[in-house]
Amino acid sequence: MATLRDIRRRIRAVQSTQKITRAMKLVAAAKLRRAQERILEARPYAHKMSDLLGNLALRTAPERHPLLARREGGRRQIVIITADKGLCGAFNTNVIRRSLEFIRQSEEAGLTLVVVGRKARDHYRRRAWTVKSEMLGFFDRLAYSHAAELSTRLIQDYLTEETDEIHLIYNEFRSVSVQRVVREQLLPITPAAVPADAAVVDYLYEPSADAILAALLPRHVTIQAYRALMESLAAEYGARMTAMEAATKNASEMIDLLTIQYNKARQERITKELLDIVGGAEALRQSAEA
Repeated sequence: MATLRDIRRRIRAVQSTQKITRAMKLVAAAKLRRAQERILEARPYAHKMSDLLGNLALRTAPERHPLLARREGGRRQIVIITADKGLCGAFNTNVIRRSLEFIRQSEEAGLTLVVVGRKARDHYRRRAWTVKSEMLGFFDRLAYSHAAELSTRLIQDYLTEETDEIHLIYNEFRSVSVQRVVREQLLPITPAAVPADAAVVDYLYEPSADAILAALLPRHVTIQAYRALMESLAAEYGARMTAMEAATKNASEMIDLLTIQYNKARQERITKELLDIVGGAEALRQSAEA
């Protein structure tokens, strides 16, 4: 049976852990506010850019720009975005599980991975699949330049025909407690869907279609990569805040249980000491009478 000293030691250890989880929750909440503002401000622009490029791809011949070209090779490059740190619930596990499902559906020949975040890197460097490149340790200072660096690599791999499709897998921020794993095709750019009876009217281009495509298509890839990184960052802070709040609550419950256990053990010890005193006094009385 645990002694009073052991129980006190466990209570102090849980209290120390509770202080850490409470501090991590407050830090995540402070960072979440800024990350949430950034993604909510960026979403309308990114979605409108996606709609515009989808309509443009619908009305433009694929051979007018290499990023519109659709190839039948089936070689896929998958960009897996996780966090650099843990202690955020199932945030990283959900992305890795979804990526494994998609990888198993793909042809292994020509399959390459681009991992963003240490958790994805640590998982896939021990597997048989080829990790083409990795990006680590920048989420605390996430900027547009990081998305530009990532998109430049992806565009280069697509233009040199090292891959035929590029897909993103990441956590989309829905709310503080809800994150949704998303997979979306980044390249080639998918034409917008139109009803069968709708007429497709071409655009009037100024200065020219080629100049507009050359300017918009690489920017579109960078914008979508930047949105995915910001979505993942906000979702990570939300998941960590929720996980640390649950951990703090569990620590409080454990402290209460240990306190009850400590009080019971202390009461039993006092009762035992009283019984020993009463028994000793009774023995002395009987010896005196004898």
